[in-house]
Amino acid sequence: MTDPVEHPLGQALTLLVQQVSWEAHNVISLRLVDPSGADLPPWRPGAHLNVKTPSGLVRQYSLFGDARDRSSYSVAVLLAEPGRGGSRELHNSVLVGRTIRVRGPRNHFALEDAPRYLFLAGGIGITPILAMVREVSRREVPWRLVYGGRNRSSMAFVHELQAIGGGNVELVPQEEKGLLDLQAVLRDTPQDTAVYCCGPEGMIRAAEEHCTALLPAGALRIERFGAPKSTARTAAAGPAEPVSGGFEVELRRTGAVLPVPPDRTLLDVVREAVPDVLFSCEDGFCGSCETKVLEGVPEHHDSILTPKEQEKGNTMMICVGRSKSSRLVLDL
Repeated sequence: MTDPVEHPLGQALTLLVQQVSWEAHNVISLRLVDPSGADLPPWRPGAHLNVKTPSGLVRQYSLFGDARDRSSYSVAVLLAEPGRGGSRELHNSVLVGRTIRVRGPRNHFALEDAPRYLFLAGGIGITPILAMVREVSRREVPWRLVYGGRNRSSMAFVHELQAIGGGNVELVPQEEKGLLDLQAVLRDTPQDTAVYCCGPEGMIRAAEEHCTALLPAGALRIERFGAPKSTARTAAAGPAEPVSGGFEVELRRTGAVLPVPPDRTLLDVVREAVPDVLFSCEDGFCGSCETKVLEGVPEHHDSILTPKEQEKGNTMMICVGRSKSSRLVLDL
């Protein structure tokens, strides 16, 4: 019997906020359940939910609970200062007893089989890593976690991590030990290690640099909070220099066929016919707008899909993606 896996693009769900807990300074967790008490769709470590706030904003949060527990989902929310308002709304709203809309689980940070693991977490980046650590410990595979934060009071789930056996947890509060020395950490890492990193952009760039120099190609898997500096742009600006001209998009379920001129994003055009289509970052890093491609050849500009996934062209991030073919048919 094979393990159940999450739907590639997630499912639209209405869930009840059963519990809100304080996890660390400026970090709360939400426990979400089906209002009828039914089991929730399966997920694997690394998966996330797209959560719609009461005002309609969509934000992405990693699942950190036990993937074997189908009775609930648990996500953690860091109060982002400054931010775009989503985390502040969730922190300041009375949520217990209310239902919220989510889509998921989705997974672009999947835990793959490996002889051993090194987990690198910074701040709220511990959320997907916690689920991974719990899983590899259960498998009795060697692992090490290096977890950095500004100070101990800001570092969530420390007690849970220290209670998990079979590995080595190293806490690096910046005010006590300084910044993480990733070069030293990776220099001592065996060559057959799978490295998973989630945290601030500076930490991820350092991990990329040192893994490239010290470990085999493909050793590092990352999940970002924001767009890489080289691709970040303002949502209103659209592609600074469009790499493709205009094309047509057909929305198969809606029946609409719309022109996409060079100076407009695909997302902007799609929203004319499907105003409630999910999106959040508009920079191609969060995955909220991932859409199934039925026909045509998408032109990818996201930082989520792997080169192999982009080559297959089965899905795309419509906030930054365009089309290499004259018509693109989407499952919308």
